[in-house]
Amino acid sequence: MSTQAQEHQTSNPSPDKYRGLGRWLFAALLLIVLDQITKIGFDHSLRYGQRINILPFFDLTLLYNKGAAFSFLADQAGWQRWFFTVLGLGASVFILWMMHTHRTQHRFLLALTLILGGALGNVIDRIAYGHVIDFLLFYWRDWYYPAFNVADAGITVGAILLVIDEILRLRGQHARST
Repeated sequence: MSTQAQEHQTSNPSPDKYRGLGRWLFAALLLIVLDQITKIGFDHSLRYGQRINILPFFDLTLLYNKGAAFSFLADQAGWQRWFFTVLGLGASVFILWMMHTHRTQHRFLLALTLILGGALGNVIDRIAYGHVIDFLLFYWRDWYYPAFNVADAGITVGAILLVIDEILRLRGQHARST
């Protein structure tokens, strides 16, 4: 192969290098679509604050969160809407970069995919409505976990997978070094 052909090949990555990312981005898009469909469905079928008991520890409800996780900063004057929107978009750009640089680490990519889909699902709410729509409520007697949605579940499961991935990666490094 000529030197010019080799330079062209290294400067123009093959589509195969990026094809694998497409499925992860498609999965993130599916999570966003599922999140938005469920939010719109509950927003149209329930009144704000209404609860429908499903199990002794689980209700469907309709709540709006102007803050972040656990209603952090929800009582502020409105600046938090744009702060969390910019934060979510910035995190999404960083996640896309991480996905690009770690294309072969499938467990890591799954975790990032879930976090990406969840972050963008909530960004869409903030831009469109000024708040995030929550509808899943878990509780036990007088203890209540904050209401959440499909996007929040994706972020949570993705974060747990990141921790698991790091533990397994470190365990593998340790096993290889001994």
